[in-house]
Amino acid sequence: MCARLYRLEVIKSGLEDRDTNETRFFVLSREPRTGEGNKCSLAFDFETADKAGSLFSVLRVFAEAGLNLTRIESFPRPADPSGCAFFLDFHGTLGDPAVAGALDRLKTVARFVKIFGCYDEARR
Repeated sequence: MCARLYRLEVIKSGLEDRDTNETRFFVLSREPRTGEGNKCSLAFDFETADKAGSLFSVLRVFAEAGLNLTRIESFPRPADPSGCAFFLDFHGTLGDPAVAGALDRLKTVARFVKIFGCYDEARR
């Protein structure tokens, strides 16, 4: 339905590995985005997932930078199902010094950080 609505090509369907999976859709482009957007998405994980305070250390980074988190979700790591990684969305832009500082600090408390980018928040 989303592909029809936004005139997009479905590359692959039926990818779920569980019936309870939920899907988020991203529109990707080879062309650089113009504008900064107002919401960013990233993924991160820790060296030791079971260490007390690991998640708090990340939440603290964003709180101290005054950044509003709009989503945090854990998912099993494909290479190590006993551990988990996290998706995180927050309000901001990569050009904002508070965001840049928070991302620098995040890299000191997380083992892996992948920034997916910033985009205009969907209007409902």
